[in-house]
Amino acid sequence: MRLLATIAFVLCALSAKPLETEGAKILATLPFPGRSQYIFMENYLMALAAKGHQVTVINAFKNKATPNMRFIEIPKVHEFSDEMMNLLNVPLLWQQLNAIDYILAKFIEITVEDEGVQKLLNSGETFDLVLAEMIQMEPLYAFAQHFNATLIGFSSFGTDRRIDEAAGNISPISYNPLTTSSRTDKMTFVERLENHYEILVEDIHRHLVHLPNMQKVFKKYFPNARKSMEEVMDSFSLFLLGQHFSLSYPRPYQPNMIEVGGMQISHNPKPLPEDIKQFIEGAPDGVIYFSMGSNVKSKDLPQETRDTLLKTFAKLKQRVLWKFEDDEIPGKPANVLIRKWYPQADILAHPNVKLFITHGGLLSTTESVYYGKPVLGLPCFYDQHVNVKRAQRMGFGLGLDLNNLKQEELEKAIQTLLNDPRYAEASSAISERYRDQPQSALDRAVWWTEYIIRHKGAPHLRSTARDLNLIQLHSLDTFAVLLGLPIIVILVLLKLSCKLLRGKKQKCPHADKLKKH
Repeated sequence: MRLLATIAFVLCALSAKPLETEGAKILATLPFPGRSQYIFMENYLMALAAKGHQVTVINAFKNKATPNMRFIEIPKVHEFSDEMMNLLNVPLLWQQLNAIDYILAKFIEITVEDEGVQKLLNSGETFDLVLAEMIQMEPLYAFAQHFNATLIGFSSFGTDRRIDEAAGNISPISYNPLTTSSRTDKMTFVERLENHYEILVEDIHRHLVHLPNMQKVFKKYFPNARKSMEEVMDSFSLFLLGQHFSLSYPRPYQPNMIEVGGMQISHNPKPLPEDIKQFIEGAPDGVIYFSMGSNVKSKDLPQETRDTLLKTFAKLKQRVLWKFEDDEIPGKPANVLIRKWYPQADILAHPNVKLFITHGGLLSTTESVYYGKPVLGLPCFYDQHVNVKRAQRMGFGLGLDLNNLKQEELEKAIQTLLNDPRYAEASSAISERYRDQPQSALDRAVWWTEYIIRHKGAPHLRSTARDLNLIQLHSLDTFAVLLGLPIIVILVLLKLSCKLLRGKKQKCPHADKLKKH
């Protein structure tokens, strides 16, 4: 009997099949001109296509033909990218928020008015899923209702207060810093005060300026929408977040908020181009890789800053790979190799690369951690400051002010990171923690996407918090009753006691006689 039971169990196990997902039609909107956002999603979109899903991608780049993938290219957004960077160079937070609003509205306009996008919108075509980048371009979320599709959001920098709000997630500001600040989760009283003030300013701007502006844009491009913008913003089924707790800090999430930080990383690095390979492997003292990412261009750095970098690199024993957007750079030392583009992850995977000088973007930080490389951060904007601050706190990096870069400080920071073994050891330890996952970030992202498809938007994952207003969500009404009722009872009892005490006062028996006399 035991043998028969064992055979039956084995046969059942062999016959059991995982739930299969039928091929879906998926639309991904990535209108931002910075290539980092698309790099974050590229492997994921290709993985979906490889599994038989039909993927349409709206982006700002030239794309290679890929089976099951269709591209709608909107290169016009690049004409606005330089102006975008200049607009952000304003001192006050309110001015920065106004600049961001103008930039986002411009990107929406360029995207929706593109000929290819207009053709798609008027085609009568439908999709099963729409993937939307969650960078406050709310009118683009309306593609989901237009195409009668389930809406999934993604964010290359992880979550923030707006994403938390869309998910119905509680995000205490006592230890969740503003994404654009350099604060970490461990804040002093003054830092918490600053954090609260800046979040308050952002919230006021969002409700008084940003959302009314986006409402106008929404009505302009989707006048016959079946859902209001508020309903569209409340219709996300899943959130794919480019973060991982080993790189940041523990924080609460809803079950449909999935950490997929590092899903752009290939677990099998590709062979390097021969000239780059020889440059790296021919360096007896190792190589430093320097890149400012896709949004900030090295060629646009002030001449003084470029001179500081060149003089510092010339004094190093190490060779330097520098992502530089021009063909030549005057005064380039012999130990420096410039290219307009480098296969960053494949370079960081090489054991002879000893240090990564970076702008501190989350993708770059994640890749440096994955391959166990110390970082020297030169942050410029948005989440780069907090990423570099975390690297310093976790012990695998240092940071300098790019706008006030001094040769002596730069040399000292590079030598410290190269020669102090604690930085390499910290990088290696954090890399080990990050890699210790039951599945890759890419596999996790694909699995959850197909879960949403299989379960028709998975409405059972929706948090009730999304149906509560601010007072209900934070239990201010029940708290008021629980606090107010005892106070009212106490006040009533005190008043009654006073009346009783006054009523019990004895009247003097000789009072009438005294009055007569």
